[in-house]
Amino acid sequence: MRLIVMLLSFALSTQLWAGELSRPAGKVLLTLSGNIENTNEGRKAVFDIASLEKLGMISFQTTSPWYDGRTTFTGIPLQKLMDYVGAKGSVVKITALNDYTTEIPLSDFKKYNVILALKINGEYMRIRDKGPLFVVYPYDSMPELNNQIYYSRSAWQVSRMNIE
Repeated sequence: MRLIVMLLSFALSTQLWAGELSRPAGKVLLTLSGNIENTNEGRKAVFDIASLEKLGMISFQTTSPWYDGRTTFTGIPLQKLMDYVGAKGSVVKITALNDYTTEIPLSDFKKYNVILALKINGEYMRIRDKGPLFVVYPYDSMPELNNQIYYSRSAWQVSRMNIE
């Protein structure tokens, strides 16, 4: 019986996300495109701060090459965002405000609990401080994350994601 309830809950939550997403009321910070099922602006999904926060945020502390000591990052689990937009594919191409691009396997999001950080040490990230959105891995959680491969995937000033 418990399994049936869990499966029904999952089916209902997935169904609620299917199709058209609500449109953000504020300034759009993030645009997702490509192989996604759920949209709110043509064939894209756009988000402001409030619509991202609505998905549920988590925090973790980690060291990184960009900051001294342990830093607290708060943001949306990228796996949750991918589920929300119905991402289908194997790679997400991320583009920053300065046109820096990187590609991340979608499998990283679940495997490493990667977040799209909006806050650093409790404060919203500003553009000049790697904001407003920063892809952050919990680098201290696994030794394998402390290398150039994952650092190069950690794009800051994220503005667009294309699922391929």
